[in-house]
Amino acid sequence: MDFTSEAIVLQARKHGETSAIMETFTRDHGRHKGLVRGGAGRRMRPLLQPGNIVEVEWRGRLEEHLGYYTVEIVEALAGVFMEDRLSLAALNSIAALSREMLPEKQPLPDLYDVTKIVLERLNDPEIWPALYVRWESLLLQGLGYGLDLTRCAATETTDNLTHVSPRSGRAVSAEAAEPYLDKLFRLPPFLRGEPIASPEDVGDGLRLTGHFLETRVQWERNRTLPEARRVMVERLVADGLAIFP
Repeated sequence: MDFTSEAIVLQARKHGETSAIMETFTRDHGRHKGLVRGGAGRRMRPLLQPGNIVEVEWRGRLEEHLGYYTVEIVEALAGVFMEDRLSLAALNSIAALSREMLPEKQPLPDLYDVTKIVLERLNDPEIWPALYVRWESLLLQGLGYGLDLTRCAATETTDNLTHVSPRSGRAVSAEAAEPYLDKLFRLPPFLRGEPIASPEDVGDGLRLTGHFLETRVQWERNRTLPEARRVMVERLVADGLAIFP
């Protein structure tokens, strides 16, 4: 089975003297690995940096085999991230969550497209923190744990949705939420389509998606969220781009 696909590099590890095993998030085949001959060499190593957008051709005798990648660069984004610690922290978080949570060889083209959009905007700290929260929300959806932010869990109304239940992942209206404010997550308006996200909104969004990633996805694997995500959140807070209550 052979295929060609656009892909985002998630990781490359040296294998033997000159080769590397590259893990990618491909648009058409999900998270996928392959051996890159010469991947540890001076010419190929810059292409295999996490965050780069590449075109890969995978060849293998059987689908379950590791197989071999040939790689062509599409967008060399990694160098941009290396120049900014905040962008690099976001990239590391995206790559870590993708490696740990994405099912192998399962296509998630919508999530791939959003991932690419976030990576291409990591040089703009006024934009990407809210995009990153949306990415985590779509990651939950792709894994089968999508949040239902369309109507109130208690009244079925679609108006004035202000909170989210930590148990069901469903939205709650302001009126229904009033007696339980200390137990609910605040729903940041940008996750309901508002164009502007304040640092408080970003913090609330990260708390919301982080809770469900940990309790729905990582709990089943007896894991907590990756260290890379914690580092990213700490740097967002230190730079005033996310505020937690």
